[in-house]
Amino acid sequence: MLTTVAGSMTNSDAPRIHVGPEPASVWLADAVVDGGGHLVGPVDCDGVVWGAARDVDGLLRTLDAAPGARWVQLPFAGIENFVDHLDGERIWTCGKGVYAEPVAEMALALGVAGLRNLGPYARADGWTAPAGRNLLDGRVTILGGGGITESLVRLLQPWNCHITVVRNRASAMDGVDDVLEADRYADALPGADLVVLALALTPATEAMFGISEFGLMEPHAWIVNVARGRHIVTDELVVALRDGMIGGAGLDVTDPEPLPDGHPLWSMPNCIITPHVGNTPEMAVPLLARRVTDNVRRFARGEELIGLVDVDAGY
Repeated sequence: MLTTVAGSMTNSDAPRIHVGPEPASVWLADAVVDGGGHLVGPVDCDGVVWGAARDVDGLLRTLDAAPGARWVQLPFAGIENFVDHLDGERIWTCGKGVYAEPVAEMALALGVAGLRNLGPYARADGWTAPAGRNLLDGRVTILGGGGITESLVRLLQPWNCHITVVRNRASAMDGVDDVLEADRYADALPGADLVVLALALTPATEAMFGISEFGLMEPHAWIVNVARGRHIVTDELVVALRDGMIGGAGLDVTDPEPLPDGHPLWSMPNCIITPHVGNTPEMAVPLLARRVTDNVRRFARGEELIGLVDVDAGY
């Protein structure tokens, strides 16, 4: 168990940080110390670094015991579990952008695998006929304008794709051909060979993909979801895949999650499912540790923190 230090600080410039939930992860505590932070209990802390993305009640209890906490660091980019408890009294940061590289890599892998028919080939028990199409010179639509999208756009450059990004603010992005505002996302679906969901889950983006949206996609097109399962209406995805409305789906996230044994999606030849492993613990620990270390240093210097949560927007 990590031993925290209460009381006065040995270094007046060192931010007093509580790492939770207890017993705290040693690597997370080390990341705070590497950033110049002083480990303390909640009652004495200036900030809280929280390592449990699903322990909402634990964080609320910690904050009740931490009247001086001015900053809260959450571990994941998606903060839907905590969004109802955000306030304007503290600075909130999350893992926004931390896991962009591995998740973008997974999105590309699922997209290429789908278009090249690797799912049915992997399940076959004999030699089969040629199938699939490549991504070279294809058209890719990405919903979301954050770090995952920036990384994916860079990874797509060798394929010479025409890339359309849908984001809240239609500002230009390096390597992107067209940028549309969020309310025009349906306009970006026709003609796309690959549609990637890499956006935050909010009330406006929940259940945004159903039969109507699948009907706008090309019959050969694949949808890849590396964001949150609830962006897609699962029952309607089953219908779209079964009826050939779209080419297929690559899902690293599902609704519900975990996807139950025996669910129709498991047996569909045009669906590839991975168990939310776009970012594994082996990948996450060093990436989040670097973010925490950097933010502790910035907090000590009074600089703007990385991964700021927009409390009003909820992400």
